[in-house]
Amino acid sequence: ETDEFGYNIVKDPVHVHDFHATMLHLLGIDHERLTFKHQGRRYRLTDVAGNLVNDIIA
Repeated sequence: ETDEFGYNIVKDPVHVHDFHATMLHLLGIDHERLTFKHQGRRYRLTDVAGNLVNDIIA
Protein backbone atom coordinates (compact mmCIF):
# COMPACT_ATOMS: atom_id res chain seq x y z
CA GLU A 1 0.00 0.00 0.00
CA THR A 2 1.30 3.48 -0.84
CA ASP A 3 0.49 7.06 0.08
CA GLU A 4 -2.02 9.15 -1.87
CA PHE A 5 0.65 10.11 -4.42
CA GLY A 6 1.82 6.51 -4.95
CA TYR A 7 5.36 7.48 -3.99
CA ASN A 8 6.04 6.21 -0.45
CA ILE A 9 5.31 2.76 0.94
CA VAL A 10 3.05 2.87 3.99
CA LYS A 11 2.26 -0.83 4.51
CA ASP A 12 4.31 -4.05 4.18
CA PRO A 13 7.50 -2.85 2.44
CA VAL A 14 9.52 -5.49 0.56
CA HIS A 15 13.14 -5.13 -0.52
CA VAL A 16 13.87 -5.67 -4.22
CA HIS A 17 16.13 -8.67 -3.43
CA ASP A 18 13.27 -10.34 -1.54
CA PHE A 19 10.87 -9.59 -4.39
CA HIS A 20 13.25 -11.09 -6.96
CA ALA A 21 13.82 -14.18 -4.79
CA THR A 22 10.06 -14.68 -4.47
CA MET A 23 9.41 -14.21 -8.21
CA LEU A 24 12.17 -16.67 -9.10
CA HIS A 25 10.74 -19.16 -6.60
CA LEU A 26 7.33 -18.87 -8.26
CA LEU A 27 9.00 -19.59 -11.63
CA GLY A 28 10.63 -22.68 -10.14
CA ILE A 29 14.18 -21.26 -10.07
CA ASP A 30 16.43 -21.39 -7.00
CA HIS A 31 17.63 -17.81 -6.52
CA GLU A 32 20.72 -18.97 -4.61
CA ARG A 33 21.94 -21.09 -7.54
CA LEU A 34 21.11 -18.64 -10.35
CA THR A 35 24.33 -16.80 -11.20
CA PHE A 36 25.66 -14.78 -14.10
CA LYS A 37 29.19 -13.85 -15.03
CA HIS A 38 30.19 -10.20 -15.30
CA GLN A 39 33.80 -9.07 -15.78
CA GLY A 40 35.12 -12.45 -14.71
CA ARG A 41 33.12 -12.65 -11.47
CA ARG A 42 29.97 -14.62 -10.77
CA TYR A 43 27.03 -12.64 -9.37
CA ARG A 44 23.59 -13.55 -8.10
CA LEU A 45 20.50 -11.55 -9.00
CA THR A 46 19.58 -11.38 -5.32
CA ASP A 47 23.19 -10.63 -4.26
CA VAL A 48 23.91 -12.15 -0.82
CA ALA A 49 20.43 -11.25 0.42
CA GLY A 50 17.01 -12.33 -0.69
CA ASN A 51 14.39 -14.13 1.36
CA LEU A 52 11.06 -15.49 0.22
CA VAL A 53 8.06 -13.29 1.02
CA ASN A 54 5.40 -15.81 1.99
CA ASP A 55 2.65 -13.16 2.12
CA ILE A 56 2.93 -12.72 -1.66
CA ILE A 57 2.83 -16.47 -2.32
CA ALA A 58 -0.42 -17.05 -0.45
